[in-house]
Parts: sequence; C-alpha cells; structure tokens
Amino acid sequence: MARHFLLTADGGSRGNPGPAGYGAVITESGSIIAELYDFIGVATNNVAEYSGLIAGLTAINAIDPNATVDVKMDSKLVVEQMSGRWQIKHADMRSLAQDARSAHTPALVTYSWIPRDENSHADRLANKALDLQDGGGEIISVRKNYLTERLLSAEKATTIFLVRHGETPLTPMKKFSGDGPLNPELTEEGLAQAELVAAAIANLKPETIIASPLNRTKQTAEAISRTTGLPIYFDESWIECSFGIWDGMSIDEVKEKYPADYQAWVSSTGFSVPEGESYDAVSLRIDAALDAIVATYPGQRVAVVTHNGTIKTAAKLAIGAPPDSIFHIDVSPCSITTISIWPSDGLRALRSLNEQAHLR
Repeated sequence: MARHFLLTADGGSRGNPGPAGYGAVITESGSIIAELYDFIGVATNNVAEYSGLIAGLTAINAIDPNATVDVKMDSKLVVEQMSGRWQIKHADMRSLAQDARSAHTPALVTYSWIPRDENSHADRLANKALDLQDGGGEIISVRKNYLTERLLSAEKATTIFLVRHGETPLTPMKKFSGDGPLNPELTEEGLAQAELVAAAIANLKPETIIASPLNRTKQTAEAISRTTGLPIYFDESWIECSFGIWDGMSIDEVKEKYPADYQAWVSSTGFSVPEGESYDAVSLRIDAALDAIVATYPGQRVAVVTHNGTIKTAAKLAIGAPPDSIFHIDVSPCSITTISIWPSDGLRALRSLNEQAHLR
C-alpha cells in the first residue's frame, strides 16, 4: 500500500543572490520521517526554495515512489507555479520546476501555501545549512531497503560533486563528443563557464579534485584548481562514453548514415556503437569509480570533473533507476550534480541534479 507524506520545505540566501541553503522536513501520520538540509553555494531565494522542494521530493521518491505527498511551503511563487496557477516565464524557473516534477510523479503531489511561522522547522534547517555551509540530515523513522537509517548515523558520508566540463565547439550543435581523436578544447564561452563553476565549487569546500584527462575536462578542472588551490588527480575511469565512428557527428547525421544502428542505440543501453562503447559498459566502470572514491576519500568532499554520459550514469546508479533512464536525463555544461555515499555500507543518495544557479 502506498504511503502518504507531508513535506514542508524552505530555502533562503543571504544576499539574494548570495550564500544559499535549504531545509526540508518529511512527516508521516504526524511523525517526523526525515530532516534534510544542504548548502548550495551562491544562489537566489527562489533557487534555494526550489532546491528544498526537489530534495524533499527526491527523498520521498526513494522511500516510496508511489507515495502521495502534500507539499506545504511559505513561498507563494513556488506553490503557485507548481500548482499550475501561475505561468513560469523565466527559463531558469521553468528548469527548476521541471526538476521538481521529475523528482516524484506530479499527479501524486499537491501544493498549498502556509504562513512563514508554520514553516519554522524547515526554515531552521535552511539556516543550519547556511551557518555550517554544509549539508546533512536525519531519517527519524524508516522503512527497510529505502533511503534510511544511514542519515541517522553519525557516520559522515563521502560527498561527490560531479561537474560537467564547459562548452566546446561541438556542444551547441549537439554533436557526439566522446573519447575520440577530436578531443575538443573549450570555447571562450566554455572557459567563462569554467570560471563560474570554479567559484561555486570553491564555496562547497572540496578536499580533492579528480578529472577525466580529456582536454575539455582538464581545462575545466584547471579553473577549479586555480580557485581552490587543490591539485588535480586525473582518472581515466571518468572519461566520456566512447561513441566510436559517430564521434563528431550530429544526431541527424547519424540517423541519415546509420539509421539501424541509431535505432538500436536508443533502444538498448547494451548496444555498442561501432568502434565504441555501450552505456552498460560505462555503468560498470562508473559504479567501480564511485566505490573507489569512497574507499580512498571516506567522509570527504570530492569534486569530479567529467562528462554528460558519466554524470547521467552516476545519477542513475545513485537512485537505482533502470538502465534506460539515462536517456531521460540531461546534464548541462558546467552544472553540478551531487551524490552522497556512506562508506560503511555504500548506500548512495542523489542530493541534486544539474544545478546551474552559479551560471545565471
């Protein structure tokens, strides 16, 4: 039988935009199930409020993907936009709203506004995130085999910030860009994006930087290294999926020249592009790469500069989604995706996906 939860969420920034954090409280039948909070770097109040909503819905979906949810927030903007009563004119807000809809089946979620004093618990958690400039949470009452008592434990999770590289000449044209001989470098726009994400990552206080050794990730990691003062450890495990003979081609070009292979590729993660690699193979190496980070840097904060395909794969692995879910995820240049992994048992939790507030 599906469960029913109440989610209260809040977020705020000190400066708007400025240092920002969120808090979320999940209750079931009047009992607190979870308290979640996180520092998200420099962002606006609206981004922080949406981040709290997304974090809460993501946690609920991990507990029971069929659960019904009542969301109560003191943000009139978020409530009215998510209820469909207010048009979402700003592209950034549309992106955040879509992230919230993707976190839990929209038909199972209802929204209502509450006064600020009725949202004080989530507000306290948001301020805790801002004061500590860190994230965490507790699961108070749990159900076996879901995102559970690991958040109640005193054990510190390894936090991995997955950063996609900046724009290359192939990015705007949506061309396949794997590990082939093209190995493009960043454009001027890509270099500017790298500087912005470097500042955002510095605010998250990583202790280690790992990067794919390709040109585009190397340049992005170098910006983060300059900003944080940390050295870069290059790891080929985080290299992009190999697209073989398709490297440098657009989707339309592939459809025209290799229609049968393209159909096979979109139909199965087990299909390997000629002279390339399947997404199932990518999943195996990213699974091992995540475990290696936790074993090497238990309880630390690690920035990994990598690629669209590898980040989508890591997100899929974190939530135990089916293999073909990677075709329903997109990761933007110089966005940040955050995963927490608890060293003692390897439990993984997706904390955020495709964060872009630092680029706005």
